[in-house]
Amino acid sequence: MGRLDGKVAVITGGAGGMGKVHAKTFTAEGAKVVIADLSTSKGKDTAEELGDQAKFIELDVTDEENWKKLVEETEEHFGPINILVNNAGIVVSKSIEDTSLEDFRQTTSINQDGVFLGMKYVFPSMKKAESGSIVNISSIAGIVGSNNNSAYTASKFAVRGLTKAAAVEFAPHNIRVNSVHPGTIRTPMTEQEDVRELVKEMEKMIPMKRIAEPIEITNLVLYLASDESSYSTGTEFVADGGLIQQM
Repeated sequence: MGRLDGKVAVITGGAGGMGKVHAKTFTAEGAKVVIADLSTSKGKDTAEELGDQAKFIELDVTDEENWKKLVEETEEHFGPINILVNNAGIVVSKSIEDTSLEDFRQTTSINQDGVFLGMKYVFPSMKKAESGSIVNISSIAGIVGSNNNSAYTASKFAVRGLTKAAAVEFAPHNIRVNSVHPGTIRTPMTEQEDVRELVKEMEKMIPMKRIAEPIEITNLVLYLASDESSYSTGTEFVADGGLIQQM
């Protein structure tokens, strides 16, 4: 038996990077997975690769109508939603002085508003299922300050706060909400040219002297999505190789 047998999961940003690893692992553990992403080609390819247990639905996480449509399509295809992984996100690495208001608003719109909208519109579906687990992907930048990452840091602190508020509100409905706070992970985001040097410097500071592989974060997300974590809600789960312990 799989650890997610019979469950329906929605993973935002599921077409590539860490989200794709989540999707592959979830289907392997028995879940039916909706890959929600703006990248139509990658999303369709990933769904095809994973077979009948996966479905791609195009999603702009900042768009309310997109979220309503996603929930409707998911319920029609797989049934009520049991798991939501708010994984989609962007990073803009600039000093506060160089960060434009447009940069700031774009980052918070995706990283913060997207999480809020996901929880808002998936919640009624989880009530139908009479149980649920929401896993919000934050960052260690949602716990400690991050140099030259003001917009990202602000958005990830917000995810942490949203998680706690939702956990209290949703608990009477047997719906849990937790946040995952990775350190540096080997993904396309951390290999972007504008953050590559920062990642190299951070790697030197990590007590374990390496950055995480995506599956190491996925294993934590899987635990929180499964019934194994049935009494955990409103909590930060850190996976950073010990980095913030020395900050």
